[in-house]
Amino acid sequence: PPPLLEPLFPPQPGASPGFAERVRQHKVRLEWVRAEPAGLRGAVRVLNLAYEKAVSVRYTLNRWASCAEVPAAYQPAGPADGLTDRFAFLLPLGAAAAAAEAALEFAVRYRVAGSEYWDNNEGANYRLRGRQRVPPADGPPQDPDSSAWIHFI
Repeated sequence: PPPLLEPLFPPQPGASPGFAERVRQHKVRLEWVRAEPAGLRGAVRVLNLAYEKAVSVRYTLNRWASCAEVPAAYQPAGPADGLTDRFAFLLPLGAAAAAAEAALEFAVRYRVAGSEYWDNNEGANYRLRGRQRVPPADGPPQDPDSSAWIHFI
């Protein structure tokens, strides 16, 4: 099976104490990420400073020798706090991320009211590394006839 991307940071920062305050303070914060076969899926929380806003995720698989950026989509059924909005993203990583030595880094950009805010994990970027999946452990050997039907006549 292909390797998984393993976050080198807590994958659910939105579940940590003080998350809402960090969003108010920094204007944008990663809420959660999850590695999937299609790529890296996640959500971002932003402070609702204006109606028009753009959220995107800039990422690299080669230590910033090159990078790509994908827009995040507004989630209408967002937080009920009235102060923040949620955006969802999917980084389509493809074959490059399937390598066991893959290293993904990303940062989140929030553009609103003529300003730009970044969440780059306090300057360290959000980093994930490829981790080979462990094949399922073989159980104890089974008697080949143990599942056979026994017929009595």
